[in-house]
Amino acid sequence: MTQQLTAERVRQSRTVERLINGQFVMDGAGVRINRVLTQSLQRRLDPFLMLDAFGSDKPGDYIAGFPSHPHRGFETVTYMITGRMRHKDSAGNEGLITNGGVQWMTAGRGVVHSEMPEQNEGLMEGFQLWLNLAARDKMNAPWYRDIPNAEIARFTSAGGAEVQVIAGSSHGVAGAVQREGTEPLYLDIELPAGASFEQSLPVGHNAFIYVFRGAVTVDGRGVANTRLAILSNSEQADGVRIETEQASRLLLIAGRPLNEPIAQYGPFVMNTQAEIAQTVEDFRAGRF
Repeated sequence: MTQQLTAERVRQSRTVERLINGQFVMDGAGVRINRVLTQSLQRRLDPFLMLDAFGSDKPGDYIAGFPSHPHRGFETVTYMITGRMRHKDSAGNEGLITNGGVQWMTAGRGVVHSEMPEQNEGLMEGFQLWLNLAARDKMNAPWYRDIPNAEIARFTSAGGAEVQVIAGSSHGVAGAVQREGTEPLYLDIELPAGASFEQSLPVGHNAFIYVFRGAVTVDGRGVANTRLAILSNSEQADGVRIETEQASRLLLIAGRPLNEPIAQYGPFVMNTQAEIAQTVEDFRAGRF
């Protein structure tokens, strides 16, 4: 279905508050990833808990994948730029994410799942975002949806940007996933040389960009390749304006903060340590 494009004009852009380099870590069965949103940023970038960037043309860096492991209390958004990732979970669900596809999983009260890469000419690149759930939603039933690239809404902005809308809405174009509580916005923005992009953002929503091709500027400040830029929260700014002199590509992610306590123990994210203890007990007892 065709969606009506509505131009968004930003009167005053948010600025770059801080640049983050991220850190390379090993996860799963030995997958090398760049953890660009770490636990130390969870309060500042609430409701987002983590962002991992992974990519390699060396199968040894990723082919061991992420064997069965548990989650409770949040959502994972896995976005494959290149390659394939097969998903299986304890509820009997199975799916395959391919080039440009997304898997949105709500762990809710608990799920055990595996994410195993499959060869695609030796290349794999993508992202996994962890999105927190409100306390009232943490014990909901698990849910997931595979979204092929063909089902992801896209448009070309007046400034020449090619935009894919994974979640939320941009320029009148609605993404595949909407969430009432956290109101996430998740855009993949490709900018040709000399292009620009403007996106309105609600005051109070936390927002950041992650550049994975080229380099961009936000309100005159440069953001280099593989850098996460936290966007300032200002009551005067009504959005963000992004420009580039070279071909570039980035993620723009924003959401409404939950402003609730965060208690994390590895793959479990609750609100209190007592809830974490109960979660560990439930997992060991096979209640997931």
